[in-house]
Amino acid sequence: MRDEFRYPWKRMSDDVSLAADINFPDPKGYGDRKAVLVIRQDLEDDSKEAIAALHGAGMIPLAQRPKKGLRVKDMEYRIGGRGLPGGDSPDSLVVVSAKRIGIEKRGDSFMLFVSLDGEPMHPFGPPISLHLDGPFYIGIGFCSHLPDKSDTAVFSNVVLENSSGLLH
Repeated sequence: MRDEFRYPWKRMSDDVSLAADINFPDPKGYGDRKAVLVIRQDLEDDSKEAIAALHGAGMIPLAQRPKKGLRVKDMEYRIGGRGLPGGDSPDSLVVVSAKRIGIEKRGDSFMLFVSLDGEPMHPFGPPISLHLDGPFYIGIGFCSHLPDKSDTAVFSNVVLENSSGLLH
C-alpha cells in the first residue's frame, strides 16, 4: 500500500536547515496523519532519507531510511502524548503544545529541532548519522497513511537556509 505522500522540494547540496510551524486545521482528524520535513537522496518512493515529522496524535519523531529500499526507522525517543497507537508515551517524555519543528543537516549528521511553548528552537535528542551524496532533495510533505482519507496540514513560517546553525 502506498501512503499517497505529497512532497514539494528543492534540490540542494552541502549543509542545510529547514524549519516550519505546522498545524492540522481539523483537530478531530486521525492520529496517524503526519506532516514532515524531509531531506532525501532522490525522488523515488524508497529513497535514503532523514525525516522530522509531526503526527496527528502529537508525537514528533526523528527518523531515517538508512539505505534505499529499507523501512523507515524512528529514533528511540519521541515527543508525544497520551493514547498513541502502540501505547502511551512514557511519563518522562514531553507533551508538545507548540508545533514548530526543524531538521538540520551538517555533514553526515542530522538533528531534530523543536520549540516547546514558543521558546527559541533547540536541538532535541541525539543526531542521526546518514550519508547523502550531493545534490539531494529537501522539502516539506504530508502523508495521510490512508489512501481513501483526505486531510490537510498547514505549513507556515517556513525557513530554508543553505547552511546549518540557522534554525529559528
